[in-house]
Amino acid sequence: MTTPTALAPAQARARLHELTVIDVRTPGEYASGHLPGAHNIPLDHLEAVLPALRTAAGRGDLLMVCASGARSATACATLAENGITAATLTGGTSAWARLGHHVHRPAGERTVWAMERQVRLAAGSLVLTGLAVGRRRPAARWLSAGIAGGLVFSALTDTCGMARVLAKLPHNRPRPADLDATLAALSG
Repeated sequence: MTTPTALAPAQARARLHELTVIDVRTPGEYASGHLPGAHNIPLDHLEAVLPALRTAAGRGDLLMVCASGARSATACATLAENGITAATLTGGTSAWARLGHHVHRPAGERTVWAMERQVRLAAGSLVLTGLAVGRRRPAARWLSAGIAGGLVFSALTDTCGMARVLAKLPHNRPRPADLDATLAALSG
């Protein structure tokens, strides 16, 4: 059975027992709450784990998940380019939780802000810094202008360079043991 390219939360919930769920958010976002049984493979690690995902897709349908559906749609496109069929969860974990479906939160895990919130904090801080320093050094205002231009570009292209940079921070990176365990579960 071929998985459609998108599943609404109600459809995914009904089929959750037969889907292999891959959460492509950062480990910190994943730890803040994810679909039951979801495996965490951050989007920037996806190409490196294609063989394991191909094996998992051979056993059943894949469902890619993120906070809103944007990163999981990107993941589905990457997988499709490599001959792997997967669906995305419409609205992501935000829609899932908003509908009252169970979100698993590991005990003792520290909650990390969602990537969108991290981007808003970083962008806002840089704009304010550029404006404040620009009062004494007018050239510093270019920092604010650059961030504004980056935000416009991000909106027009539905990409986010700042999120890619923030994803490289230690709290947003998977621990090698966690990624290895996920790959073993998908390959085995």
